[in-house]
Amino acid sequence: MDAKWASLGRASNYINTEGLELRDYQLNIIRSALHHGNTLVVLPTGLGKTLIGTVVAADALSRGKKAAFLVPTKPLAEQHFSSIKRLLKLNEGELLLLVGSVNKKNREELERNAKVIVATPQTLSNDLKNALFSLDDFGCVIFDECHRAVGRYAYTYVANECSVRGISVLGLTASPGSKREKITALVDALGIRHIEARSSNDLDVARYVMAKNIHVIDVELNETIRRISLLLAPEAEAALRSLNRTGLLHFKNFNNIPKGRLLQVGDEISRIKSDYKFAAIYSYVKLLNVSHAYDLLRSEGLYPFSVYMESLEKREKKSRGVENLLASNNVRRAIEIAKEAIKVGEEHSKVFAVLDILKDYRGRSTMIFAQYRSTVKMLVDYISNNGISARAFVGKKEGITQEMQKSTIQDFRERKFDVLVASSIGEEGLDIPSVDAVIFYEPIPNEIRNIQRKGRTGRFRDGEVYIISARGTKDEVYMRVSRQKELKMASLIRNVNRSLDAKKASSFTDEKQRTL
Repeated sequence: MDAKWASLGRASNYINTEGLELRDYQLNIIRSALHHGNTLVVLPTGLGKTLIGTVVAADALSRGKKAAFLVPTKPLAEQHFSSIKRLLKLNEGELLLLVGSVNKKNREELERNAKVIVATPQTLSNDLKNALFSLDDFGCVIFDECHRAVGRYAYTYVANECSVRGISVLGLTASPGSKREKITALVDALGIRHIEARSSNDLDVARYVMAKNIHVIDVELNETIRRISLLLAPEAEAALRSLNRTGLLHFKNFNNIPKGRLLQVGDEISRIKSDYKFAAIYSYVKLLNVSHAYDLLRSEGLYPFSVYMESLEKREKKSRGVENLLASNNVRRAIEIAKEAIKVGEEHSKVFAVLDILKDYRGRSTMIFAQYRSTVKMLVDYISNNGISARAFVGKKEGITQEMQKSTIQDFRERKFDVLVASSIGEEGLDIPSVDAVIFYEPIPNEIRNIQRKGRTGRFRDGEVYIISARGTKDEVYMRVSRQKELKMASLIRNVNRSLDAKKASSFTDEKQRTL
């Protein structure tokens, strides 16, 4: 047996170590987690977080305890189950996949006999709440994609149960967030005592990290989109002036209002009790819809804009703000121009930038991320019409089932088509194979989703990441924000970890003084 495995003592007896490499950084993280107890592990995608969790689980087994892996989705739970089955030396029935489809009549006995459980958090928390399951014999619970452990998500309930019973917790994530309050909330929810974080630049990790070459492609808006923009802007400006007069907003340009601030105004209006409440609602609904249509047009394209406007027209119950917007001559003309342009094959410059990139990747696997289902459909149609095999991968709506999703991923793995065009569902929670290139159809201002998207390439070989940005649009703002957030995340993790260490040192000093 390799000396690294032997150094783990009895835990190594539960692991199929033959031919399995344990890297130095993995060993150091494992030792730290076993020493400190509740640990948050932040590690780039593809660097073996599952193996770290499995060894921590093996340590619990070596102490006569059970272990549980919590993963956010059923497909990811199935993937973990297969991996852990290969890694751990367990008899039939000692490893259990616990998801909602497991028969409730048999579940209690299966849970009782299992030594390691791989489960979705909703299933496990429901069984705990209904007294169908107990954590009393467990030594550790591993939370995969643990950045989800906020608010009322099921992870927080299970973590609290672990805290009550003194069960060790291991949180695994590639990205916990870039706001101190978010990282602190995650640390508090899981009862974290120590953080083990690595970036792709750290010396002990760097040689295992495949390069990700980032290319930013800037495109200009075409004349048709500029023309439609000029028709929509006055509608948004009029609604903004009305809201400014109420004192709810103080912006000169509607395009400068952060989306979060705009949504916040809706909450503020709902609490108004004065006479101008209905006028404020009218202006707010109009501004919200026209500014969204404006951004869709400029960042996504003519087709997504048309689909959105059509969805407003089809609403059975329309607010006065929406009715007024749709009755506007400017808006009616904007919709007509977009439809006419689509008929003759016009689209956003981004679409043709995507096609140019894909020409260099013919016969190789590529994944494209887009924010909206309408954009996904548009891209699949354009790519397919240009002789490149592509399929959509979207969430469970409009007849899309989990089995259909799994079938699409399996076909992609078997290279039955070259390009997978995905909405946010492709970012995490599914066993999607590593690809040669990832294309962001638009930048996104969320550092967690950014890291997850980029992590779909560069796992086993160098990968390419293309980010397409339209000049003069929200894309440029989101590009700056995402860069800042990723840089900020690393320093925040270090700061929070120092705070945890200081808190432990203070607690140790207090305890020592009490015993004197």
